[in-house]
Amino acid sequence: MPADALSSALLPAGLHDVLPSEAAHEAAAVERLLAEFAAQGYRRVDPPLVEFEENLLSGPGAAMSKQTFRLMDPHSQRMMAVRADITPQIARIATTRLKNEARPLRLCYAGQVLRVKGSQLRPERQFTQVGVELIGALEAEADAEVVLLAVQALTAIGVPHLSVDLCVPTMVSRICAGLGLGEDEIRQLRAALDRKDSAAVAAVGGPAASLLETLMSASGPADRAMQALAALPLPEGAEKDRRRLTDTLALLRAAMPDLTVTIDLVEHRGFEYQTGLSFTLFSRAAGELGQGGRYRAGAQGEAKGDGRGEPATGFTLYMDTLLRAVPAAKAPGRVYLPHGSGWETARRLRADGWVTVAGLAPVADAAAEARRLHCGHWLAGGDVKPVG
Repeated sequence: MPADALSSALLPAGLHDVLPSEAAHEAAAVERLLAEFAAQGYRRVDPPLVEFEENLLSGPGAAMSKQTFRLMDPHSQRMMAVRADITPQIARIATTRLKNEARPLRLCYAGQVLRVKGSQLRPERQFTQVGVELIGALEAEADAEVVLLAVQALTAIGVPHLSVDLCVPTMVSRICAGLGLGEDEIRQLRAALDRKDSAAVAAVGGPAASLLETLMSASGPADRAMQALAALPLPEGAEKDRRRLTDTLALLRAAMPDLTVTIDLVEHRGFEYQTGLSFTLFSRAAGELGQGGRYRAGAQGEAKGDGRGEPATGFTLYMDTLLRAVPAAKAPGRVYLPHGSGWETARRLRADGWVTVAGLAPVADAAAEARRLHCGHWLAGGDVKPVG
């Protein structure tokens, strides 16, 4: 390839062209996921790619500030931001445009996001998010619904070996606050727990050290983790986290007894704006597929008048990772139609399930032309014939 052609094909790190087979694979998976969401009452919304900065980065969006591209809008002369996550936009729509809709409000979405930098697990900076948000419900049944919907939808598109890891990102801070630790000590403990550094936890944990070390070592299979958690004397502030985890797990077990569930009792990374029970979806075939959990929709608490927004929960699936675990659907057969075959002939073939590729000019060897255009069949004498 000439040097100038190579230069024009070069893209920034973390960005790539999605070519035909991959694009078709993603589109089919996205539509199937959205169909599963719609079947359980979730209505699709489609927010814009760019919004005013103060709107996009308020409420739950504040956690994505460092990952957000900014630009000046030449029309309004106000700063705008390119979305790095769609959940804050759904929260905005729910608490403004749909604030008078009956609750609980069930919404779903699919769209592209752009981030300042990728990570080791996800080097891509632009990718498709697909997800749901359930807004206006506090019950454990709402937490269970979104987890079960995620598992069901992923199973429907063929993701194998699914598991769910539950966590409550608020539990550690509530334990520490209940035992009298200050904000600086809590931050140090949070960092030590993120590293799973038991020595650092013991050194800075004070009266919470023993409790936190037990929580850290108990993380793992759900039954074992819950048995350990049930035996611990928790401060009053953390008791509601334990009850929510217990109730939601019971609902999951009742609905899907064979679902693999683990629990991380000290996890916090990646759940910065979550306010309660949260979860990560995994597949042995591809690793982490998405995340979800509790948050508050609406920075000003318009709907509830409590200054903290509406209770909400939901999940986001990352299509760039997910597609590695989803078998591509068999593509329909492609048939080459020699020049002059006629529109009605092509229409009948498409009605029979064929993809038709019309010849735009006469050729000497129609079978060879079909092969060149990636068609496995060609039309000869009114019959569809395989390319030899």
